[in-house]
Amino acid sequence: MSEPISIPTAQPPGAWRRLTRNRVAVAAMIILAGIAFVAIFGPSIFPYSPEKVTPHSLHPPSWLPLVAEQAKLDLDHGGAVGRWQHPFGTDMNGRDVFSRVIQGARVSLIVGLCGALVSFFVGTTYGLIAGYVGGRTDNVMMRFIEMLHSVPRLIIVIVAIFTFGPWLEGWLHDAQSSPWLHYIVRPGAEGYAKIMILILCLGLIEWLAMARIVRGQVLALKEQQFVLAARALGQSHTRILLRHLLPNLIGVIVVYLTLTIPAVILDESFLSFLGLGISDPQASWGSLLSDGKNVINPIHSYWWLLLFPAAAMSLTLVALNFLGDALRDALDPRARR
Repeated sequence: MSEPISIPTAQPPGAWRRLTRNRVAVAAMIILAGIAFVAIFGPSIFPYSPEKVTPHSLHPPSWLPLVAEQAKLDLDHGGAVGRWQHPFGTDMNGRDVFSRVIQGARVSLIVGLCGALVSFFVGTTYGLIAGYVGGRTDNVMMRFIEMLHSVPRLIIVIVAIFTFGPWLEGWLHDAQSSPWLHYIVRPGAEGYAKIMILILCLGLIEWLAMARIVRGQVLALKEQQFVLAARALGQSHTRILLRHLLPNLIGVIVVYLTLTIPAVILDESFLSFLGLGISDPQASWGSLLSDGKNVINPIHSYWWLLLFPAAAMSLTLVALNFLGDALRDALDPRARR
């Protein structure tokens, strides 16, 4: 008697395969990879320093390449070469806008990524504990989040910058002469104190929504059979949290993490635009927009000072948001319409 022939059933595609089938997601990943590549390797490829002051003040961008003989002639006559070596033009101090946009990409992306990671660790830990413990502890922890939500975020960041900024700068300056810390804290590290403060402040602000999302998921998961079985087997609470609950939350956390990065970048850009964030000689996209705003007048329109930083920031934020939506659909195909 012959055995029945089993017909293999088609397996549903994995998350990565669903993600790569989404053309918008692929385009967003290509754009983000290109921006990251330029931010990392651009300063070593492009010859101009973002802090180098030149006499070519407020030169418009020009994409017309010149031959070597003409370039040497322009250099000898002092100045005309500036209009072809600066594809994004120059600012009021003659600094190359393209190099400063690259530096702004570095600063804004570092603040966005690191701030989102701070939000990830704090929000995930807080939400796991609140949802798993439940009861009165959960109520107290959630009321604390509501209290923090009632305080304007801008006030918290401003107070933290003016309170801890000078102290951190002084500590980093003193650490350079310390026999124990001078190997870690390099010369000039005090110039990055404001970036560190922004990362901590913005990360400790954006975690509130992350904690609520994680807490809601844990409340639903902790009543599932696999969690009850783990408790019956006598597993510790830490093991249940890390081994059983956290892996089931990775999809939600990753999706929200990709949406937190643009939120942190926007907050940093807004603060830098107001003069409360990154300041000269460093640059971020927000500070570049602030510099461009200062030279706009009815007589002369130096449009390149606003267009290129705004385009770089907008392209990054749009790509991150599209990638977050695509990740949500890929990790939870039931949510697709």
